[in-house]
Amino acid sequence: MTAREVSPGAMWARKMHAMSRTGFAILGAGALGSILGAHLVRAGHPVVMLARGRRAAGIAQQGLRIKGLVEIATPVEVLSDPTALRQADVLIVATKAIGTAAALAPLRAADIGCALSIQNGVVKDELLAEIFGRGRVLGALANTSGELLATGEVLFTRNVNIAIGELTGQMSERAARVSHSIDAAGVRSSAVVDIVRQEWAKFVSWVPLAALAVLTRADSWKYLSDPDAARVLVRLLREAARLAQASGVSPGDESMMPVATLCRGTEAEALEIVMRMGADFRENAPQHRMSILQDLEAGRPLEIEETLGHAVRLAAEHSLELPLLENAYRLVAAVGRIRRQD
Repeated sequence: MTAREVSPGAMWARKMHAMSRTGFAILGAGALGSILGAHLVRAGHPVVMLARGRRAAGIAQQGLRIKGLVEIATPVEVLSDPTALRQADVLIVATKAIGTAAALAPLRAADIGCALSIQNGVVKDELLAEIFGRGRVLGALANTSGELLATGEVLFTRNVNIAIGELTGQMSERAARVSHSIDAAGVRSSAVVDIVRQEWAKFVSWVPLAALAVLTRADSWKYLSDPDAARVLVRLLREAARLAQASGVSPGDESMMPVATLCRGTEAEALEIVMRMGADFRENAPQHRMSILQDLEAGRPLEIEETLGHAVRLAAEHSLELPLLENAYRLVAAVGRIRRQD
């Protein structure tokens, strides 16, 4: 067994029997990365933010500033050169899915205890494994939301759960320790045994939510509450769930939307569930907007090829005809291109 193939338990005993040195390195200082970083710093953990350009300079000058569900303003160490990171007990990847492999490459030489990604999509774990070895990778997904404002502040809008678990499907001390540290810091988190299934459940939920967000350019509660938009959302979710099934995964109800329930009943029953979700978002998270919509309105590139595009290509590999999914991909891609041209 090579160093890269050391068992997760043995490696954890060596690398992280206590949080020390650089406890957490967070790659990406957008909304979720900043929310995690600020909470962990406030809880006393050593944290370094890996950021670039104006965002790195802003954090260096003003620290991390969070408002909304909580008010935090805290200084934090920031590195604009990722090759300067020598080690970290935990690496959290919180960048957009665009260019993930290139963003991770400079960290190949770093001594990383374990790495996890809260990005959208289902290819992130494999990209981490290519750099650090599969034994050092934890699966993760975030049902947590925020928005990076033009002022440099982050609006924290939704705090439900960050699920963390072993790709093998086993419960482990390191997954429990990482999730406990995050949860105790104030960002809700839990260790789970079926993280791959939950990652797919989130992706199946994310696909229709992201598509409707871009096409309507509306706050989440608005299209969830609209009967026609909700109907399209249900049909698109069911196509994405077929893709998960073809990939050997049966998504459950643990993610952003109750995928299994929405696929099991009639369309009318599913529509009623989605519209109830819209009412809940309106009451409890009225400012919630999907991150892809935030990127669209800010003129940033959209993570389309790594998410919707990946789904379409995977469907082709499985010889699945998913016409609504393919059309959503092409429409969202077109909107993104047109917006950037404008």
